[in-house]
Amino acid sequence: MSAYRRKDGYYKKAKEEGYRSRAVYKLKQIDEKFNVFQEGDVVVDLGGSPGSWSQYAVERVGEGNVLAVDKQDMRDIEGVSFQKGDMTDEVFARKVSIISGDVDVVISDMSPDLTGNYEMDHARSVYLAEQALRFSCANLRENGNFVVKVFQGKEFKDFMKQAERAFRSVYGHSPEASRESSSEMYIIGKGFRGVKP
Repeated sequence: MSAYRRKDGYYKKAKEEGYRSRAVYKLKQIDEKFNVFQEGDVVVDLGGSPGSWSQYAVERVGEGNVLAVDKQDMRDIEGVSFQKGDMTDEVFARKVSIISGDVDVVISDMSPDLTGNYEMDHARSVYLAEQALRFSCANLRENGNFVVKVFQGKEFKDFMKQAERAFRSVYGHSPEASRESSSEMYIIGKGFRGVKP
C-alpha cells in the first residue's frame, strides 16, 4: 500500500471513530509525542471548526475546559464552548481573552484561504501563527503549552525564533497523519516563560 493511501486511511478512520475530520490524528500524534495536555487543563482551540481538535482536547482534559474559536460555524460538541469570530480582529481577540481567562494550552490549526501563490500563502500562514502566539503570550499560565500550524518557507525560522523567546522548549514536527505533499509544519512550545516574545 502506498504511503498516500495509508495516510488517506485516516479519513476513513476518523469517520469510523466519530471524529469530524482526519486532522484529529495530527493532534493526537503530537500529543502522544510531546505530552501537550493534562487532565483538567483549560484549552483554547483557534481555528477549531469543524471540531475534531476540540473533540480530542475535551477527551483529554475533561468537559467544560475547552473553548473553540473560528470564523466559520461549528456544530455543538458536548463539553466545548464556541465563539464565532476572526482572531485577526483585535476587538474579537480581546473578547476571547476575557472569556477564556488563564489558559493552560493553546492549539491552533488556523489556515489561510489558499491563493495558489505559495509565497503569499506561506506569509499568510505565518501571520495567523503570529496571532495565535500573541494570544498565547497574553493568556497562557506560566509553563503552559502551545501547538500551531505554519507552512514552511522563508519566514519559518523567524517565527521559530519568536516562539523560542516565549517557551522553554520549542519543536518543529510533521506528524505522520500530515500528507507527504503538504508543506505544513507544527510548532510545539512547551513551558511558557510568562513573558511576551
